[in-house]
Amino acid sequence: MTTVFNSRQVVKKDKDSTHPLKRLLNYGQQYRKEFWQASACSIINKLMDLAPPGLIGIAVDVVVKQQDSIIAQLGIKDIFGQFLILAFLTAIIWILESIFEYAYARLWRNLAQTIQHDLRLDAYKHLQDLELAYFEERSTGGLMSILSDDINQLERFLDTGANDIIQVATTVIIIGGAFFIVAPSVAWMAMLPIPFIIWGTFAYQDVLAPRYADVREKVGLLNSRLANNLSGITTIKSFTAEDYEISRLAVESEAYRRSNAKAIRLSAAYIPLIRMLILVGFTALLFYGGLAAVRGTISVGAYSVLVFLIQRLLWPLTRLGETFDQYQRAMASTNRVMNLLDTPIAMHPGDVPLPLKEVRGEVEFKHITFAYQGRQPVIKNLSLMIPAGKTIAIVGSTGSGKSTLVKLLLRFYEVQSGEITLDGFDIQKLRLQDLRRCIGLVSQDVFLFHGTVAENIAYGSFDASEREIIMAAKIAEAHEFITSLPQGYETIVGERGQKLSGGQRQRIAIARAVLKNPPILILDEATSAVDNETEAAIQRSLERITVNRTTIAIAHRLSTIRNSDRIYVMEHGKFVESGTHEQLLEQNGVYASLWRVQSGLR
Repeated sequence: MTTVFNSRQVVKKDKDSTHPLKRLLNYGQQYRKEFWQASACSIINKLMDLAPPGLIGIAVDVVVKQQDSIIAQLGIKDIFGQFLILAFLTAIIWILESIFEYAYARLWRNLAQTIQHDLRLDAYKHLQDLELAYFEERSTGGLMSILSDDINQLERFLDTGANDIIQVATTVIIIGGAFFIVAPSVAWMAMLPIPFIIWGTFAYQDVLAPRYADVREKVGLLNSRLANNLSGITTIKSFTAEDYEISRLAVESEAYRRSNAKAIRLSAAYIPLIRMLILVGFTALLFYGGLAAVRGTISVGAYSVLVFLIQRLLWPLTRLGETFDQYQRAMASTNRVMNLLDTPIAMHPGDVPLPLKEVRGEVEFKHITFAYQGRQPVIKNLSLMIPAGKTIAIVGSTGSGKSTLVKLLLRFYEVQSGEITLDGFDIQKLRLQDLRRCIGLVSQDVFLFHGTVAENIAYGSFDASEREIIMAAKIAEAHEFITSLPQGYETIVGERGQKLSGGQRQRIAIARAVLKNPPILILDEATSAVDNETEAAIQRSLERITVNRTTIAIAHRLSTIRNSDRIYVMEHGKFVESGTHEQLLEQNGVYASLWRVQSGLR
């Protein structure tokens, strides 16, 4: 485990050192065609947008020079004809500008939506493949922040920011070139502020980057607090802790506000500072260009074009502040998303197929040892043989390692030493999905999804018919209470099944396992949240569904497992007793003591 953990640290360090934009471009190689199409439309739209000042200069040239104008030199001496050509060119340019504005807006937005969609699915898929230890070290709210808010932040930048950067670059290149062609003597004055503006923009990037990274971190903590509180709203209300939770939320929200304020304080200063640089270029051109026009060094038409173009060149640069503000937020979010995608999957998926119909269900634990990260071993050199089709029970005190055995069998965690086999095959070599497909788990912590009763019973058996769903519910002794619900099997159970009682949720979970019809059934405290009457009903259903099926029952209530083929008593990660119910009572050990306490005997 130590080796895996250290290698992760090295991988993470290497990935973090790569610029987030490069990581995003590497991810987005599949979208190159769409990117170039959108970029081309942005460039053409900007070319059309920059054309009108040129037309104004030509119009001024026609007014001043008339038969000696630029158009007249093409052979059209008539003034009316010259203005007719200008009007025609103006119409064409404006139409093309509108067409390409529609095109680039549609292309960029669709590209942003596609990347957002694919990135969210890829991130979620990768998240599902990570081992449970990853989730234990992170909050649900923090992960939700990455899957939702961070990906949305990237989408917002792609919507408009990428187009803005391309169009500003196009503007600088085209207008800069025009300046040096039309009036090279004053062009350098107009262009003088641009290197300082670009340098200032990148300098701002370097300063803003850590501030926005802190903003993304703070919003993750805030989302984590909100998600945690909404999940525990019943506990909050029952302990009248509303004011306490509001104060805790206020701390997280204030930290987020302060973090944003630090970034805003710096980013808000960008435009005012850039305006001062723009003022230098605009004033220089206005003054020295005007003198050059009076002296006849440049034409009046050229001077009017330059005055219009200098505004088109310099004022859009003020928008770079807002654009790079979006960019920095997007890059901070990109880093978080890419770090998730780059998290290595430590668990090998296996490559040996396991056809469901061929599974007999013989399970063996061979000298296994396991410890959760940073803790002492929970399981110590434990061996256990479970014959196919038999029912075994594991009992013991809380923390003795009973549920950990289940997690190891399902490969939620990997053993540190030893081996677990199914029908003689090492489960680490079996295909992970095949392994889990042949095991049905009924846990004490039943999770129902927001949806109908029928949808929850059919979860995992998505092609099940209505008849099969009802049959599974009858076997689980759930049909009677389901039909008494307002909409029967179509009743919405609410988030986590909150509209149902604990016993009802438990029976739906059993019906779900029945419908799956697995060769191996695991009952992890399956009757822990029910009353005696419901327990008796569940017990009747379990007696039916465990016939000729390998069953592992973990229980505190010994009455539910007394008929098991063999019972194991577990303490401190080891089996201290084993036998049938009667044999264990005769041994007069730990099991017998527990039985006397639960049955009221002394």
